[in-house]
Amino acid sequence: MRVRRGMERELALEFARVTEAAALASGRWMGRGDKEAADDAAVKAMRIVFDTVQIDGIVVIGEGEMDEAPMLYIGEKLGTGNPPSVDVAVDPLEGTNVVAKGLTGAISVLAVAERGCLLHAPDMYMNKIAVGPKAVGRINLDAPPEVNLRAVAKALDKDIQDLTVVILDRPRHQELIKAVRQAGARIKLITDGDVSPAVAVAFEDSGVDVLMGIGGAPEGVLAAAALRCVGGEMQGRLWPEDEADVARAKAMGISDVQRLLTMDDLVKGEDVIFAATGITDGDLLRGVRYLGNTAKTHTVVMRGLTGTIRFIEAIHRFDKKPNYIGPKRF
Repeated sequence: MRVRRGMERELALEFARVTEAAALASGRWMGRGDKEAADDAAVKAMRIVFDTVQIDGIVVIGEGEMDEAPMLYIGEKLGTGNPPSVDVAVDPLEGTNVVAKGLTGAISVLAVAERGCLLHAPDMYMNKIAVGPKAVGRINLDAPPEVNLRAVAKALDKDIQDLTVVILDRPRHQELIKAVRQAGARIKLITDGDVSPAVAVAFEDSGVDVLMGIGGAPEGVLAAAALRCVGGEMQGRLWPEDEADVARAKAMGISDVQRLLTMDDLVKGEDVIFAATGITDGDLLRGVRYLGNTAKTHTVVMRGLTGTIRFIEAIHRFDKKPNYIGPKRF
């Protein structure tokens, strides 16, 4: 993805258009109880806009295998077919249940890197820990939660009781939650979608400091791409539930499923772009606001090569809407 600087800036904004489109389309389904419709709207919108982007892209993390997903499937080609040649990781709607229930933290998200630089993560669980730039080098996935939290607190110049740890609210995390509480840190339990909080740990004013626990492996790669851009850190380890998961991981080139995955395993190099648009309000991004014949979106775009972080607030007019927006009224 090494092209002239003007094109790099242009690509970053083009990727913002992609996530904006998905957010605008799926946001109309917020609180309507139909997560499949919300996801379908996001997928279709993202796919349409990708066709206009000047890249030779291949989906390495997407909606599933070709026989499982009609579009944005693993191996699908994206863009106009012109250089640069890139790998693309997408989650058109991260937090399907969140949108269906009208909860907080749903985003549309993508990451793009040079060919071969994104881990081809299988669709299974991954145990993760993520921190921002000040705590890089202070974490160890294999250390007890208290040890990690004390190290992070010291790095951030905080008392441990002032740390906020984000954890998915799942039965599998009962012991982790107990250990974090015993260490004295605060906990923010989330129902779904751990990409957004994993990215938010890199921003001091987001209100979250650490992400811990077991979530999706593909989501781990997306979050690692963002943290690569801003100088944060994630460590992970695949968490297979059965032999089928082990076989899936090996089929995607991961021979040792117990190996500790560092940043260099998850996202190689600095030539990466990350973009995310809020669908519902979250720690980092505001959700879509529909304002009659316009809508407002809030997007973050990051570039690893320069470390640039752009927050983009855009207003979209529906009297000139493209075909991914969908009907103005239901």
